[in-house]
Amino acid sequence: MTTTPAPAATPSAHRDWRAPAAACTTVLLWASAFVSIRSAGEAYSPGALALGRLLTGSVALGTLLLLRREGLPSRAAWPGIMKSGLLWFGLYMVLLNWGEQQVDAGTAAMVVNIGPLLIALLGARMLGEGLPGRLLAGMAVSFAGAVVVGLSISGHGNASVPGVVLCLLAAVAYAAGVVGQKPALRHGSALQITTFGCLVGTVACLPFSGALISDAADAPLSATLNMVYLGLFPTALAFTTWAYALARTTAGRMGATTYAVPALVVLMSWLLLDEVPAPLAVGGGLLCLAGVAVSRARTQTGLTRKIPAQPVEGRRHDAERQGTERP
Repeated sequence: MTTTPAPAATPSAHRDWRAPAAACTTVLLWASAFVSIRSAGEAYSPGALALGRLLTGSVALGTLLLLRREGLPSRAAWPGIMKSGLLWFGLYMVLLNWGEQQVDAGTAAMVVNIGPLLIALLGARMLGEGLPGRLLAGMAVSFAGAVVVGLSISGHGNASVPGVVLCLLAAVAYAAGVVGQKPALRHGSALQITTFGCLVGTVACLPFSGALISDAADAPLSATLNMVYLGLFPTALAFTTWAYALARTTAGRMGATTYAVPALVVLMSWLLLDEVPAPLAVGGGLLCLAGVAVSRARTQTGLTRKIPAQPVEGRRHDAERQGTERP
């Protein structure tokens, strides 16, 4: 009996453009958030800004969830939803807004960018993800680039110890929230996990309702519009595309992708705010992008594993024909 070997699949046949596109969307929108936070943060206190952003995101996500009729995720998803909602959507946003009011943007960027490193370590410890050398090398290069960018835009004498501690706690909350969200994505869609995580964060920030009402009464229209933008795009859309991509890769690899944000912030500040970047910032941005490319590159060995092996019967038939069959 003869068998026809299965045709070998080419690496391109296994590539899905949707997950990389989702990751790129997230990174681009999160980079744009830094520009909007500059305006909104001048008129809104840290807790009020976080609550206003989350309220806007919750309304947008809830409306989309109802239109798509996705309903509630399964019970198994709720522990991860609660963790990501409290730690990432809630605590992280308040701590970051608060920290950035006490340190300059460069210092905040350098401290918060330990987050992806923590994600990789926590993912290996709590999710059983590996720590391949290429990922670690790429993250090291990107982190060095983030430090260079931070140094290039740091002010002088404007980094208080409490502010640095707040940014450090924000990075820890971000990493723990991402690692907590990853298992939940096995039990619900990206839209479901993001919607209810955002709702949990909103409820956690309700104590800032009075501050939000007070700040909104005095805030200029531009600051309020920037807060609404933060809720619609860097929160509702970007967190959903993040969850979609996270469900299809490891937490460590997704965390490494966010190292492209500092490079995009430098570019956007140049294009939108007319802030000409220093050569040091440009060099740091290029380092960030190079590190992301290294950390997300696939080795040739990893690609060849995706090529289906010839069926067992076909291999046996070939061996018999050559007189070299093994027991």
